Amino acid sequence: MGRQLKFHIFRYNPEDPNSVPHTDDFDIEETGSMTIFIALTRIREEQDPSLQFDFCCRAGICGSCAMVINGRPGLACKALTKELSDEITLMPLPVFNLVGDLSVNTGTWFRSMNEKVSSWIHTDGTLDSNVQEERMENELAEEIYELERCVECGCCVAACGTANMRDDFVGAVALNRIARFMLDPRDQRTEKEYFEVIGTDEGVFGCMGLLACEDVCPKDLPLQDQLGILRRKMGWNALKQLFKIK
Repeated sequence: MGRQLKFHIFRYNPEDPNSVPHTDDFDIEETGSMTIFIALTRIREEQDPSLQFDFCCRAGICGSCAMVINGRPGLACKALTKELSDEITLMPLPVFNLVGDLSVNTGTWFRSMNEKVSSWIHTDGTLDSNVQEERMENELAEEIYELERCVECGCCVAACGTANMRDDFVGAVALNRIARFMLDPRDQRTEKEYFEVIGTDEGVFGCMGLLACEDVCPKDLPLQDQLGILRRKMGWNALKQLFKIK
């Protein structure tokens, strides 16, 4: 017989004028290899079909099931109950607009962020389907791929002190995107153009260096490393302009 787990789950429907924020308690028996996602599914199927939470892939790829698990942002499909205490508190991610209970709208935030930092390859070239694709060294492709593994779950944003205090901060995920495009030889933007986007307190200078973003990233992305690299590149670019170095 498995452990008896008690879940304290945040409940609130912003579309219902009679709804007030509160937590509901649910008891469930732990089974082998149980994740928070499995537990929530059982609670919804067996106890309360009105419980709202998001999921899609159930394999840590889509990022939909991100929530705050015992005070720490993470993916419900990757969080094993055996690694947690008998009492588990689940809250929705902060920063993002609440849909209901544990479900938040990350899509609007990420779309706004991607538009703000122009998160796409900028090139004057035209597509010719008859021309062979541009070649890239394997080492560089792997370096770019490392940064492309972000699933936009929102955990790093939810854990960020600056993002929780300021709506205009683009967050570590945006800086990671810029770092990715700066590596890509197909992107024709200059360093100056990159830094005009993120070289403010809304970008690299807004980070307080708490390391929470990297600490909670379910993909273990080197977010703070990229921030440091961007700051060094900005400093070198400023020196080159000051002393007219080519």
